[in-house]
Amino acid sequence: MKKTTLVKTILIAASLPLIAGCVERRVVYRDRPVYAQPQPAPIIVEQYPAPPPPPTEYVTVAPGPPDAWLWIPGTWEWRGRWVWSGGHWAARPHRGAVWLAPHWEHRGHGHIWIGGCWR
Repeated sequence: MKKTTLVKTILIAASLPLIAGCVERRVVYRDRPVYAQPQPAPIIVEQYPAPPPPPTEYVTVAPGPPDAWLWIPGTWEWRGRWVWSGGHWAARPHRGAVWLAPHWEHRGHGHIWIGGCWR
């Protein structure tokens, strides 16, 4: 009787690490980084020519469902000269979030940059 109790105890003790490993975990893989967008902060750019018209952009397939991802169009950036920064897909921070696009506005003798943000 003692031998069977000892064998059962050893089998139970040996199987505990196997049972503890049965934990379900949800793993989400993303093939592209998620871009965090900064809050809008106007940057004043004085006496530079107006940015050129935007070039044609080709939108790729969304990396996920359309209610969770939004195409952010490219824009011109001033880096000593006008440089085109292409568009990209961005994950919405919450359901129903709307992207307010960044843009250049003519003010006085120059242009002011209004940064984009989520609302």
